[in-house]
Amino acid sequence: MSRFLGEIRQLGYVVRDIEAAMDYWSRTLGVGPWYYNPRVPIVNYRYDGESHEPHNSVALANSGGLQVELIQTRNDVPSMYRDFLRAGHTGLQHVAYWTQRYDADLRRLLAQGFVPKMSGEVGEKGRFVYFDTEYHPGTVIELSEVAGPKGRLFDLIRESAQGWDGQDPVRPFPDLSRL
Repeated sequence: MSRFLGEIRQLGYVVRDIEAAMDYWSRTLGVGPWYYNPRVPIVNYRYDGESHEPHNSVALANSGGLQVELIQTRNDVPSMYRDFLRAGHTGLQHVAYWTQRYDADLRRLLAQGFVPKMSGEVGEKGRFVYFDTEYHPGTVIELSEVAGPKGRLFDLIRESAQGWDGQDPVRPFPDLSRL
């Protein structure tokens, strides 16, 4: 457990072929089912303080209490994912800490000297920020607000993984507005 933010709740992998990655993780590693969104609806996205419109595909599954996120960029918008790929990397790009006290935790991290690099929102109470913490590949820290519909989605994903029998390894994201 991190003495700053609690448990790491998610490992984020940047991949070049998300469909192949989901297949590998489900067939070879037994992780699933995967909830797949071919175009994540990110709003208020910023990279280095500038606004952009990213097109990212994301798949989420749990292994126990740890969530695995697979990310494939679909356009050339500036992002830490694009930077990671351009540096010749694939694989683990970030670790995420989840919070229901986003504003307070963000203030605390900023006061400690953390520097935001990329941020946005996915649904109501779904803000996120990535900090410029990459010491070596895979060390970027994400603070993710997990409350409201996003929190309920993450609960659904975790519950679906419990006792998963390998059937229906890829499932569509449910509509966040209905959660």
